[in-house]
Amino acid sequence: MSTFLNASPVFGPVRSRRLGLSLGVNMMPASGKICTFDCIYCENGFNAERPCHEPYNSAATVLAALEAKLREMAGAGELPDVITFAGNGEPTAAPEFPQAIAGAVRLRDKLAPSAKIAVLSNGTHADRPEVHAALMMVDDNILKLDTVDPDFIQLLDQPVGPYSVEHQIETFATFGGHVIIQTMFLTGEYQGHDLDNTGDAYVEPWLAALERIRPQEATIYTVARETPAAGLAKAAPEVLDGIAARVRALGIPCQVSY
Repeated sequence: MSTFLNASPVFGPVRSRRLGLSLGVNMMPASGKICTFDCIYCENGFNAERPCHEPYNSAATVLAALEAKLREMAGAGELPDVITFAGNGEPTAAPEFPQAIAGAVRLRDKLAPSAKIAVLSNGTHADRPEVHAALMMVDDNILKLDTVDPDFIQLLDQPVGPYSVEHQIETFATFGGHVIIQTMFLTGEYQGHDLDNTGDAYVEPWLAALERIRPQEATIYTVARETPAAGLAKAAPEVLDGIAARVRALGIPCQVSY
């Protein structure tokens, strides 16, 4: 199925289901994907289909482009609601991610003070002290936890290298609530495996993890664009609403994107 790569080092702005008018910041080059996950639902395609032979963008490159775009948007009278570090893969893996965040905060304060800064991350580098400190600087620290079932993670998210769900939960809890947990719920099948993670067998342990993490919010969503793997299907709106109600019953706000 068709997928796409984002422009670099900035892209958009785009109208996000969850974030409003979002100006994207891409630490990766436009020519390929660099990610520590290989999610079967990723809109950027599988890693092997989008090989990248260029390095991550430097903080200086990213910040120069971000400043130019913010000035352009200010001139047009439409500044972004959020500046989102996302792009073609995992932004926190970029060597100069911390410097880019610090610079983006300064630019936001100067040129777009009402905008938030968000990071969309799979959390695989959130335990690194310099990354952790940078994520504490942003408004929306959005970290992925699609399930706490190790086998399902290997099927759905396909981590590149060792991955411990328990370690991720412990790491996410160290943010002291300054974290938004992002979870994909879906149905369908992949390579003969059932992909439905909306039942109690998956949802109840996930809720227990949320209780341990105590995020400021959870955001749950489902398939909305073309995916690299065939056979994936949306979770029904009423199912997502039911899961969201269980999150809110824990005293945790929950945003739903259908």
